Amino acid sequence: MMLGFFKRAAPPADACELGRSVVALAVPAGAAPPSGCQAVVVGTDGRTRRLQAARKIEAREGETAYAFHPGPYAADLQPFEAAPEIGLRTSFAIDAPDPQASQQRFDLYLAAEVSGRLELAALAAAIEGTLRHELATGGLELPPCTTLDEWNAFRQGLNQLLYMRFGVTVDDCVPVDLGDSRDYAAALAARAVAPAEPFVSTAPAAAQPTVYPSPERFDPAAEDAKALRRLFLELPCLMCGLRLAAMPAACEQFQRQQALLQRLDLVSVGVNAMPALALAAPGQALSAEQQLRRARHSRRACVSLDEAWALLARLRQAGEAALPQLYGEAERIVANLEADCAGRRSVTGDEEPAA
Repeated sequence: MMLGFFKRAAPPADACELGRSVVALAVPAGAAPPSGCQAVVVGTDGRTRRLQAARKIEAREGETAYAFHPGPYAADLQPFEAAPEIGLRTSFAIDAPDPQASQQRFDLYLAAEVSGRLELAALAAAIEGTLRHELATGGLELPPCTTLDEWNAFRQGLNQLLYMRFGVTVDDCVPVDLGDSRDYAAALAARAVAPAEPFVSTAPAAAQPTVYPSPERFDPAAEDAKALRRLFLELPCLMCGLRLAAMPAACEQFQRQQALLQRLDLVSVGVNAMPALALAAPGQALSAEQQLRRARHSRRACVSLDEAWALLARLRQAGEAALPQLYGEAERIVANLEADCAGRRSVTGDEEPAA
């Protein structure tokens, strides 16, 4: 009868999918990680700790434990939306823990953006979206008839981008023809019958239009909570990365870096003190229209956050000559973060124009 005291919690029924269709999965405290898997515990404050070779997962009350399989995983990425036949067959794995880092990048991704379960399809879609954005904005280049030097530069940039954004390492990436597996006509037909198209913000501070969900799909409370959690958890790590990415030799560039860090620190402090979405003042409700406006600002701030991670990847491999241009881009991104966080904090404001 005493054996019941030593009974371990059973893992979820679909834990066997880890390493195949599922990358990470929330598991109960006391359960043993499945074979070949590692565990990450996310605290109530968003901080993480990784458990290596744990026989069972020790988690305190309020903490969330994840089991994840490091891979490798394979995905066919479409780098260009307008050319679905062009693909990149990519193999990637969760990066090994860095003993010098206080928090692993993949662990931060789990804490900030995952709720209970991370499907391989969802991670591949996020990677594809990040890749498309960087190609569209010039952060990465993959021209037609790519030369060997251009391909090597692209691969190096892709490796840094996916590590900084998701904490994954690219093992292999080769061009493939996806024409036989992609039905362009069906994709266009599905897009035509979609329930609603997204709104596009054309705010003056942005270098390009920002896309966010339409009102029919946009739950202000849920989207705002997810965006603020990302900003709260990721901004301090982003600042740490900016300090370590490049140490400018020129005094002028060093001063620009310090000014950027000070501005980001103020943005982070503002996020920590952000008012509740539904309140204009204590005891005073905010209209649904203004709640939607606020949520869109917080969502758009996360677009700038994504751009900041991508820029950090470029800073890590940039030479001194490239710093002035990259710091100029950083100043634009920080200005957008400041504007959107101020918009999220404000009680009234004009609706962004749709295009």
